[in-house]
Amino acid sequence: MGKFELYSIDLKNLAPGVYAYDYTLGNKFFADIDGDQVQKGKVQVHLTLKRTSMMFELNFHTEGVVIVPCDRCLDDMEQPIETDNRLVVKFGKEYAEESDEVLIIPEEEGKLNLAWFLYEFIVLAIPMKHVHAPGKCNKAMSAKLRKHRARSTDEEEDDFIDGLDEDAQEERPTDPRWDALKGLIENDNN
Repeated sequence: MGKFELYSIDLKNLAPGVYAYDYTLGNKFFADIDGDQVQKGKVQVHLTLKRTSMMFELNFHTEGVVIVPCDRCLDDMEQPIETDNRLVVKFGKEYAEESDEVLIIPEEEGKLNLAWFLYEFIVLAIPMKHVHAPGKCNKAMSAKLRKHRARSTDEEEDDFIDGLDEDAQEERPTDPRWDALKGLIENDNN
């Protein structure tokens, strides 16, 4: 029995009707799938499969936590995910993907292995930007980033500074041009 036999469904031998499947994807699944985006996690997948005479409609509800590197400090962090996906499968002469949601599989084969689809649904549910909550990043890495950071006024720097502790914010040098402007505002308020 292969590593992913558990995720294989024999569509050819299913009678018309509705079927439900539940999968728990743990660290072993992510290690076996050998994808580079996610290496660890615990994810629950509920699949509802509806067979009609012409096609199979698969609806996936995926929910759980995956471990990904923080974009800021590179330490592992837990990233919650939740997604709903749909896949339509039809029989044909050879394997083909008509679109992101429509798949043709050879009728003689009649089996569909869902392992890679499950992995892709999970990866697509991970936000583009994943960072620790403010103050939770690796302190040593944050200090190195502050030391080598280029000056910027965008909101990402503000997010970064919000994550620093109070002492680090006070030590931060200020631009003398802004200091002069602050002095004008303070004089105006008096």
